[in-house]
Amino acid sequence: MNTCHSCGKPKNSDTNFCRYCGARLAQESPPAYSNPYDHPAPKPYSWKTDEYTTNTEARRTMPTGLSLPTGVEPSGHVHAPLAQVGPQHFAQAFRCPACMSSYPPRTERRISTGGWITFAALLVFFFPLFWIGLLIKEDVLVCQTCNAKLSA
Repeated sequence: MNTCHSCGKPKNSDTNFCRYCGARLAQESPPAYSNPYDHPAPKPYSWKTDEYTTNTEARRTMPTGLSLPTGVEPSGHVHAPLAQVGPQHFAQAFRCPACMSSYPPRTERRISTGGWITFAALLVFFFPLFWIGLLIKEDVLVCQTCNAKLSA
């Protein structure tokens, strides 16, 4: 606490006048603030992570006169061949048991046996929803030549 310069009584620092004698108190000058907008802009976040810094060191190179085997990079990575060389074993060719055709079978979506049973049961007992059985389907393999149903 400070004292009043007129009466000498204690004064509050946040008042403009003495509450005992009414004398105007000297105002302390406010601290001089610098312009809050007078600073350099911060760098973007990516610069803080050193993502865009450049490396000024010389690159490491292999000593001259050494040759690498084919398919090996200087880092030691070995490349795999692009195609299989040598014999390849494929699955045995398809043969239809009914017509002995070698064409591969086609796949058809048909209403399953369970779907027909559901269709019939709902048709008899609850007519408005009989069509639900027609939605139950299964994949069936069919020969392209003789249209015979094949077991999977």
